[in-house]
Amino acid sequence: MSQGIAIGSSAPDFTLSDQFGRPVSRSRFNGTRNVIIVFYPLDWTPT
Repeated sequence: MSQGIAIGSSAPDFTLSDQFGRPVSRSRFNGTRNVIIVFYPLDWTPT
């Protein structure tokens, strides 16, 4: 199992779909000063 990344490290590149189904890559934001990445689980997902 992967250990993940350390706090303060750069996130690896990945691509996800936006709300319209268009691909968006993390690398698109290279050079941007502040980027916040939030993974929101579905409301009915048990915690």
